[in-house]
Amino acid sequence: MKIKPLSDHILIEPVKEEEKTKSGILLPETVEIKKLSKGKVLAVGIGKITDSGTRVPVSVKVGETVLFKEPWSEENKLKEGDKEYFLVEENDILAIII
Repeated sequence: MKIKPLSDHILIEPVKEEEKTKSGILLPETVEIKKLSKGKVLAVGIGKITDSGTRVPVSVKVGETVLFKEPWSEENKLKEGDKEYFLVEENDILAIII
């Protein structure tokens, strides 16, 4: 998929992790848990323009793994085949995993 995000938007490919409870029970994919998601940054916009006209660059880079608030609306999800991607704004990213 070839997408170039604009402004402060970021294209993320989610990283699926096994869902387990604290006691080690595996949860099936049909159980929906709203939580933070982990993903790899695939593309980044050039930054947002402030009211004064200056551009503020995005603080994440392509290739970094991030924690983000998964958008629950379908308009931010992109699908290609069996893969799913998210197009989020920079303020939806909470941390870079180092």
